[in-house]
Amino acid sequence: MFDFAVFGSLFLTLFVIMDPPGITPIFLALTSGRPAKVQRRMAWQAVCVAFGVIAVFGICGQQILDYLHVSVPALMIAGGLLLLLIALDLLTGKNDEPKQTKDVNVALVPLGMPLLAGPGAIVSVILAVQKADGVTGQVSVWLAILAMHLVLWTAMRYSLVIIRIIKDGGVVLVTRLAGMMLSAIAVQQIINGVLQVVHAA
Repeated sequence: MFDFAVFGSLFLTLFVIMDPPGITPIFLALTSGRPAKVQRRMAWQAVCVAFGVIAVFGICGQQILDYLHVSVPALMIAGGLLLLLIALDLLTGKNDEPKQTKDVNVALVPLGMPLLAGPGAIVSVILAVQKADGVTGQVSVWLAILAMHLVLWTAMRYSLVIIRIIKDGGVVLVTRLAGMMLSAIAVQQIINGVLQVVHAA
């Protein structure tokens, strides 16, 4: 009932795409200034949202894209633009949203989607589910997805210790660095989407 090759292949693919070590500074930047209890809740919410999105697309992702007439490159470009807007806010230090609204938005967007459940992860899961043979393959695929989200939650949950060490000045530095990283990720995602459109033309 378990295929180590399928599990390992998808887990490593998702690890590279979702990048738990890389998401840590972005999570710290987006959640800085909030109580530890709120930060822990946001980490859990973000992982739950990401898992929910991945699960929906894993079950009926191709049908959703076909029904909406949305191509994978379009999904990549839209996700990149959304990430770029968030990155610009981090770089410029804009912080004028109401706290309650920010809490909800950060857990859902951009953490849950498209940072964690981005186009790359969605497409990888859709392909893995389609290629999985029988019950054994399907079980291995879904266990890999679950294991990856547990790793993501662990990385974000225990990254909060870093905030206590680096203090406020360090948080500002991490925020700016996270903005730079996120903007680079966003631009690369847009480029990849445009290149796929060009190649398909």
